[in-house]
Amino acid sequence: MTQEIVIAGFGGQGVLSMGKILAYSGLMENKEVSWFPSYGPEQRGGTANVTVILSDDPISSPIVNEYDIAIILNQPSLEKFEPHVKPGGILIYDPNGFQHPPTRKDIHIYKIEAIDTATMMQNNKAVNMIVLGGLLQVSPMVKLDNVMLGLKKSLPERHHKLLPMNEQAIMKGMEIIEEVQKPS
Repeated sequence: MTQEIVIAGFGGQGVLSMGKILAYSGLMENKEVSWFPSYGPEQRGGTANVTVILSDDPISSPIVNEYDIAIILNQPSLEKFEPHVKPGGILIYDPNGFQHPPTRKDIHIYKIEAIDTATMMQNNKAVNMIVLGGLLQVSPMVKLDNVMLGLKKSLPERHHKLLPMNEQAIMKGMEIIEEVQKPS
């Protein structure tokens, strides 16, 4: 099993953190892991993306040209990464703020209204955990227990009191993700 994943959006949306938690979760399951972040000099508000590879076999390179899964949180990232999802692959996006939805017909497309859900939960910082929950519902590549261990490892100890709220956000993401298109 190898999953090559890109997570992309604006800086400040928790893109890099989501990738780091996924990578730590893979390590907890003794998988081979690569976490390869990329962001512009402006960070918060600029575009950011991270490539995460989880594999049962050694990973030859962290550089990927085509992805099994793309998680897209803004329009510029959709335009950049949608063409690079492998045929039959998965694209997950939050439609909030998109002028043009995904157009590929040869991939699975899922939408998750994470921004609106986080607002309803009165926790705008939970967007990335809601999306992570959606990913795990669609492609359960790591166990939830290990995600929580990965989250605990990536959060500073002073924020460990937020772990139950993050777990609640992950569970909510698992509930609300919906497939809007199957490959034709």
